Amino acid sequence: MFRLAHFSDIHLGPLPAVTYRELASKRITGYINWRRNRRLNLDHGLIDRITDDMLEAAPDHIALTGDLVNLALDKEIEMARLWLESLGPADRVSVVPGNHDAYVPGALARCCRAWAAYMTGDDGTPPKGKDAFPYLRVRDQVAIIGVSSARATAPFMASGHFSKAQTKRLAKMLDATREAGLFRVVMIHHPPVRGATNASKRLYGIGRFQKLIRKHGAELILHGHTHKPTVHRIDGPSGASVPVVGVAAAGQSHGSAKPPGHYNLFEIDGKPGAWEIRFSRRGVTNGNGTIGEVSGALLTGDVQAG
Repeated sequence: MFRLAHFSDIHLGPLPAVTYRELASKRITGYINWRRNRRLNLDHGLIDRITDDMLEAAPDHIALTGDLVNLALDKEIEMARLWLESLGPADRVSVVPGNHDAYVPGALARCCRAWAAYMTGDDGTPPKGKDAFPYLRVRDQVAIIGVSSARATAPFMASGHFSKAQTKRLAKMLDATREAGLFRVVMIHHPPVRGATNASKRLYGIGRFQKLIRKHGAELILHGHTHKPTVHRIDGPSGASVPVVGVAAAGQSHGSAKPPGHYNLFEIDGKPGAWEIRFSRRGVTNGNGTIGEVSGALLTGDVQAG
């Protein structure tokens, strides 16, 4: 049995001091949003409690689906690197970037350099930007594949993009890992599901992504971005159904408009054609910030290897 923890949208705070020069970009709108909304709805003590609970569960691997930072300031990126080190060895923690990590032009490359150890596949090639994705890590019977949907966008936009170049590389990885009899987990920040979020925050290339999964298959797709605990399904090969699982923002406070913070814990067992996925959400269970199981499910059904 392989235990996989998944969380997302950390938005580490507090925000460091920002210069006027740094605000002379899209960051001005993000800074205003932070001051008016995000800093009031995020409880960074909650992130610590959720992280402690996650580490106590002793997962074999941790999947983090983006938005570690807020405005992609250099000090934020460095703070996130130090925080990642507190989670455990880089070979047991896999990260894909989110739109906030690519907030302005050049930010994604800086994140890739700073967090390279957590985005490097088994081939040992460190990431230098969007062309480094997807990457592949094999841990026991599980293949962890990191896809990037992150890109810099205009003010008031938070959309992502799944490119043709990634499609070709991902197809080869999915085929190779299927032939090796592995359980394939695809990590991406934006949900590859139509209607999961509004047009300004959607993923461009959803049709391309879903066509790829219909042909090449996967066993589980993990995402963040919406700050909501969701389970969707998209078609896989030969009538299979692939679960697409989202998660609330890790530090989302109790009583805010969106669900309070939690993480997903998956227990993966079985063999090709007969995989079993036990799935629980662990996070805030009451107004006192107590961490426990929020819900649980068995995601087996018609999930099949491609």
